[in-house]
Amino acid sequence: MLFDPTRLTAFFLAGLALNLTPGPDTMYVLARSLGQGRRAGIVSALGIFGGCLFHIAAAALGLSTLLATSALAFSVVKWGGAAYLVWMGVQMLRSKDAAPEAVQALPPTGLWRIFRDGVVTNVLNPKVALFFLAFLPQFVDASAGSTGLQFLGLGLMFSFTGTSWLVLLAASAGAFGGWLRRNPRVAVWQKRVTGGVFVALGARLALQRQE
Repeated sequence: MLFDPTRLTAFFLAGLALNLTPGPDTMYVLARSLGQGRRAGIVSALGIFGGCLFHIAAAALGLSTLLATSALAFSVVKWGGAAYLVWMGVQMLRSKDAAPEAVQALPPTGLWRIFRDGVVTNVLNPKVALFFLAFLPQFVDASAGSTGLQFLGLGLMFSFTGTSWLVLLAASAGAFGGWLRRNPRVAVWQKRVTGGVFVALGARLALQRQE
């Protein structure tokens, strides 16, 4: 079996929690949707998905090669990734920033440019690259089969979930944007819940390795 059900469930829940937490991607899709309509919002979500595919391919190729050539180096990456997840969770728990009171609509532009901007912005974001390098290895089991396929499968699952959420946001941008403006503190608490998930996940993985 390529994926252990328990490991896969943990990955799905952690990824879902992060995808549902309002962040730059959420605000960008909402801004595009409010400024130019549902279609532009969906295209921007697809652009972000295209950027994620680049990071998934890079992680699958680079980290699977690393696993094959150096078990020690891969272990260092995995430990560093666990530490990064805990650090990211702590930052979320400490967050006191409320969601923006208003999402500013972006001026209309061509759909191809909207798609391209989504791809380029995501590809050039070092935080996205770091997240994939830290997050995906935590759920890869070298003894279960091809690590490259595992990286691809997990990355695609995370990206499909996130893109589905962004497309839903684009389709209901007006309602969601209004709700977000009326309930800014909800985003803060959602971020803290997600932070708790990441801290617990990192600690659990660290304890498992010590055993």
